[in-house]
Amino acid sequence: MNQDDIRALVITAIQSVAPEITAEDIEPDEDLRDTCDLDSMDYLNLLSALKKSCGVNIPETDYPKVRTFTGMVDYLNKHLT
Repeated sequence: MNQDDIRALVITAIQSVAPEITAEDIEPDEDLRDTCDLDSMDYLNLLSALKKSCGVNIPETDYPKVRTFTGMVDYLNKHLT
C-alpha cells in the first residue's frame, strides 16, 4: 500500500463518520477533530473504521501521533510496511 492508497483510506474512514467532509476540507497539519468537526466519539469511530479497513490498531498512547491527517498517514504507512 503506497502513500496515495493510505491517504484515500484515511479520507474514506473520515467520510464514514463525517460524510460531508471532502478531501479539500482537510487541512493536512491541523487537528483532524477541529478540521472535520469531530467529537470524541466520532474520533473513536474513525480509529475503529481505520482498524477495520487496514487492520492497524492505534493504541491510546499513540493518539497524539495521529491527531493530524499527515500524522495519521505517516503512522499507518509505518505500521503497514
